[in-house]
Amino acid sequence: MENILERIVKSKKTEELNKLNAVKIVNSLFGDLMERERDVLVRRFGLNGNKSETLEKIGGLHNLTRERVRQIEVGSIKKLKKLENLESYLADIKKAVSELLEVHGGLMEQEFLLDIMALFCIDAKSSDTERELYKKNFDFIISKLLEYHVKKTEKSDSFDSFYSLKDQAIGHLEEIVTELTGKINKIKKTVNIEELLQMVKGLDSYAKHESKLTPDSDSDITSIFKSEVFPELGEIINANKPLYSLIQAAKNIDRNKFGHWGINEWPEVNPKKISDKIYLVLKNNGKPMHFTEIAEKINEIGFDHKKANSGTCHNELILDDRYVLTDRGMYGLKEWAK
Repeated sequence: MENILERIVKSKKTEELNKLNAVKIVNSLFGDLMERERDVLVRRFGLNGNKSETLEKIGGLHNLTRERVRQIEVGSIKKLKKLENLESYLADIKKAVSELLEVHGGLMEQEFLLDIMALFCIDAKSSDTERELYKKNFDFIISKLLEYHVKKTEKSDSFDSFYSLKDQAIGHLEEIVTELTGKINKIKKTVNIEELLQMVKGLDSYAKHESKLTPDSDSDITSIFKSEVFPELGEIINANKPLYSLIQAAKNIDRNKFGHWGINEWPEVNPKKISDKIYLVLKNNGKPMHFTEIAEKINEIGFDHKKANSGTCHNELILDDRYVLTDRGMYGLKEWAK
């Protein structure tokens, strides 16, 4: 029998998708608030797509103290929760979020879940600004209006900010992530997603808790994962939803710009220095490159907001003994000669 997630993916009817349109739903619900109450919530939670604003800044705009703004925020959310039509407005979002969490093992990293929910409503080629607008509105609905059903945890030793079903036990997930992190640290190298999934399946903790990571039912949402928002192969993610979700949420495990996973503090995963960015570009290219091409590639990839220039790259290539000159202006990795 088709479940709600598959129905959403296949549905092209506007009236069907409107039931999930977080932006329209929030605007409709806010019609029952006073103008100042609406403005406080919009600014506090970035519901217009802008950055969330502080109590102090909002207070300055309304000539109110920080405490008074906080009171308005709390009171406005309580007012929304008491609306008679709230359940009907949120029914499909509640079902979709519940099913997403269930098929992903009960826990999903915040951005991972919000990206999926946004893609149910908008095209994958929509601008980052539009996607962020939907994500902020979904986050407000889930964390503030569905908090009796879904729990949002922002601080955890094992995971980045995540959602889970209310009263969901996560001890077994923490156990798996701890063992996986130790295993990755032990092999001391990055791996692709297929290798990482096999690594998880080989863990003692996974064998111990495998039944808890096997959902009672599943949903085929491969088309969502094939979007450019998700860099891995859609079929792989869809076939391994609980494990992929666990990896996504793991606090100390991350993916580099070339699709390889490792410990997030490793320079090969999150390079900070220009020399480490050069290493990643050359390793991924697999053959020597001219130093100007390396600088261009670093800027194209966008590891961070820092721009690389060819002169700096050239100096690093000369000074760092990981690199060797192969031709005029051309450099490769010293390790290739081994």
